[in-house]
Amino acid sequence: MPRYLHLGHRPLLNCSWSRPCLLKQYLFTMKLQSPEFQSLVTEGLKSLTELFVKENHELRIAGEAVGDLLNGVKPQDVYFATTATPAQMKEMFWSAGIRMINNKGEKHGITARLHEENFEITTLLIDVLTDGRQEFTTDWQKDTKCRDLTFNSMFLGFDDTLFDYFNGYEDLINKKVQFVGHAKQRIQEDYPQILRYFRFYGSIVEKPGYHDPETLEAIAENAKGLAGISGERIWVELKKILVGNHINHLILLIYDLDVAPYIGLPANASLGKFNKVSKNVEGFSPKPMTLLASLFKVRDDVTKLDLRLKISKEDKNLGLFIVKNRNDLIKATDSSEPLKLYQDFIIASRESDVTTCVCELLKYQGEHCLLKEMQQWSVPPFPISGHDIIKTGISSRKEIGALLQQLQEQWKKSGYQMEKDELLSYIKKN
Repeated sequence: MPRYLHLGHRPLLNCSWSRPCLLKQYLFTMKLQSPEFQSLVTEGLKSLTELFVKENHELRIAGEAVGDLLNGVKPQDVYFATTATPAQMKEMFWSAGIRMINNKGEKHGITARLHEENFEITTLLIDVLTDGRQEFTTDWQKDTKCRDLTFNSMFLGFDDTLFDYFNGYEDLINKKVQFVGHAKQRIQEDYPQILRYFRFYGSIVEKPGYHDPETLEAIAENAKGLAGISGERIWVELKKILVGNHINHLILLIYDLDVAPYIGLPANASLGKFNKVSKNVEGFSPKPMTLLASLFKVRDDVTKLDLRLKISKEDKNLGLFIVKNRNDLIKATDSSEPLKLYQDFIIASRESDVTTCVCELLKYQGEHCLLKEMQQWSVPPFPISGHDIIKTGISSRKEIGALLQQLQEQWKKSGYQMEKDELLSYIKKN
């Protein structure tokens, strides 16, 4: 009989239970029926599943998407696992006339395009203990032993069956983040698992505090392994950590476990400032760099981070902007127009992203009322051009430039209200 499953304290999805099946030593199955799951069933996915059934290959949804669906959330990215090898999939898709993306560079899987959708499909793998290599398998349970966290090791079949080999569903209900098997082994297989642990802790756990001691010990002992990981991979995970929950707790933990120096964070970070800024930005969707900038004492810290993580130009510019202006570009407490200093700064700037940077600075400073005003304000166009001044009889470029600067100052003082005729009259009077 259908019933509600409670994850946390609210009903999330409607499920009908099957009897727990010990098909293998740790396997638990149940039926999942939810609108979020049904919303994934597009024409492209229908065609894909029909093809795999026809060719006698199993196909299931894998990884993070399964946890999202159990939490009543439609996943942003959906990945699939299969018993078919890349070679078998390639032959199958070619025969069916299905386009493949990067089909010559596959190692563990294929990306197929059906009905204007991309489907990333990976073959099940097992570790070869003798030399660290991985081989293909058709055993779903053996594949889960290669995955990182228990709730990421679940699979979802297209008959609505959830397959759980390592108590991932129970951990999801209890808001526990645990590695599959031994944390040390999982981390040493792929050191970014350290950052994934922090990331999922921020998205799963309701109240920060408890961590499995064995997990923390494994992270501390293996943090140096992150030194050999590309900056791009680290930045992808770090950004997700920064936009998650419990960020102050997690950053302190990253420093306590000596992870920080291997991911580009400054040794002499302003952790007290980070604590304050993390509270300032709460609920205002800050960019990751807005929070991260509070750890930096000088602009050179941003440069060093960029050298390690290869961050985007936009992220670097935002970090440099906040570190440079956070103490000088502040609300005027003795003025009836507290936003005007920020507006003047934007008007005087030639940078196309200056308004975005100023809004992020206001989040950083905790100026929520000014942020709302700024978001509703649009930059007014300066009504005078050099051509207008030439028409008054002035032809010297130097004099035109000086006059434009004077007129812009007058325009600012008027609160950007003076119109073209008023500004031209100012020229005649002076």
